Amino acid sequence: MLDVAVIEEPAAAEASLDPIRARILAALAEPGSATMLAGRLGLPRQKINYHLKELERHHLVELIEERRKGNVTERVYRATAASYVISPAVLAGVSPDPARSPDQLSARWLLALGSRLVQEVGALLTGASRARQRVATFGIDAQVRFASAADRTAFAEDLAQAVAGLVSRYHDESATGGRTHRVVVGLHQVPAARPVAGTDPDPRPAIGTGAGTAAGTGAGTGAGTAAGEETPR
Repeated sequence: MLDVAVIEEPAAAEASLDPIRARILAALAEPGSATMLAGRLGLPRQKINYHLKELERHHLVELIEERRKGNVTERVYRATAASYVISPAVLAGVSPDPARSPDQLSARWLLALGSRLVQEVGALLTGASRARQRVATFGIDAQVRFASAADRTAFAEDLAQAVAGLVSRYHDESATGGRTHRVVVGLHQVPAARPVAGTDPDPRPAIGTGAGTAAGTGAGTGAGTAAGEETPR
């Protein structure tokens, strides 16, 4: 079972978003048969069987064992991943495109960058999985609390200069056999936790000075071509 799987087909995305099938996928973090799932989820076995066939058709669950019990064969399934991410590629022509309106200070542009990151890394993972290889990537996740908006602005400027300097130092357009990598750096405020039912919400305003930063580099000139060990050219 994979830690995370990327869903790139619209039909598979539709199947995963069905409420009953989503419950089945969650339950199949541990192997189970239709009979076992019917007991866990409180649903008729026939209905479970129908949804299992649809999930298997879209490679969201897999058959791992067949058990013979008298005249009946019990089929045991498991989810293909512990969690799933739906690629923006599913949206085809309406998926976000960072090239449309680049704006470093726009939260929507940051979302578009994140969307492209999911789409490109998802494609790399799909190709690498077929080739039984790893994808060469690097990520950083950190939190920083700013004393003021001015400090946040200064931090962003320093960060931009540092990234530009590193790109200038290591970028080699003429390198024979070189591979293009994408560097994505984002800074956003950490959303306030939602209040638990029955408790008083935090009286402080939602606007704050805390922010999260995320940086990552993705390798790739095509799905499955960037791995921990170089793919033969």
